[in-house]
Amino acid sequence: MRKLIVNADDFGLHPAINAGIIKGSREGFITSTSLMCSGDAFEDAVLQAKATPALGVGIHLTLVGGGKPLLQARQLRTLVDESGLLPADYTVFAKRWYAGRIKKTEVISELQAQLERGLSCGLQITHVDSHQHLHVLPGIVDIVLKLCSEFGIKKIRMPQEGWFWRGGFNSSAGRLIGREGLSFCSALAKMKARQAGFVYPQYFFGMLAGGNLNEFLVGEIIKNLPDGVSEIMTHPGMDAESLETTFSWQYHWEDELNAFLSEKNKCLLEQQKVTLINFGGL
Repeated sequence: MRKLIVNADDFGLHPAINAGIIKGSREGFITSTSLMCSGDAFEDAVLQAKATPALGVGIHLTLVGGGKPLLQARQLRTLVDESGLLPADYTVFAKRWYAGRIKKTEVISELQAQLERGLSCGLQITHVDSHQHLHVLPGIVDIVLKLCSEFGIKKIRMPQEGWFWRGGFNSSAGRLIGREGLSFCSALAKMKARQAGFVYPQYFFGMLAGGNLNEFLVGEIIKNLPDGVSEIMTHPGMDAESLETTFSWQYHWEDELNAFLSEKNKCLLEQQKVTLINFGGL
């Protein structure tokens, strides 16, 4: 039997992202999302999620992205820059983390604050993942597994995409290298997660083509889903013009949304006899 979780990341980051995720859940086949507890649109996301009970909601732990942390900058002097902002991306974070320039206590404090906010917002939290998959990095994964266990969260994303999976996406060499590195970290993290009693989808899609999914690419994933539970990660949104002026990621938010509203892809799910679930169904 093939089961599929479609998880939209960055819920709570921006109202246009929230709107896209909710539309994709109500009118399409987005089944799950992960809530950015330090995001500027957190309260809006919570309100909309409460009005969309079929949508599973997890917590999107955030230590990178160039935004503000949840705690005050003075509490995170080694984690944030002089402007009080988090590292721009996982490569910047990793260099500082493995050079010993970021205090472990600050990482723990910020992640704990995010988990506490997510768990106290009135939603049933289904799982944990993270911005730019930072939760699978060696050293960070141990912190995340310990904190999640303490808070009673035992379901987690493991972003290990198939080594040879392309799915019709014409990738750059840089994307391929980044994907292989994170998939390797995920393979190591899986062993620790299993030992700690966590569960996760067996298969993962959407890393190589992250921010670039469209109707065709999602259709190729559906056609090639293996038996078991798979997760597709997506980044849908509405009002792409507004998002493009706010973020420099060059994501195709509306194309990603339309891929999961697509009647063609809905038909493919039926033809392939795919059962849609969220992390609560693991």
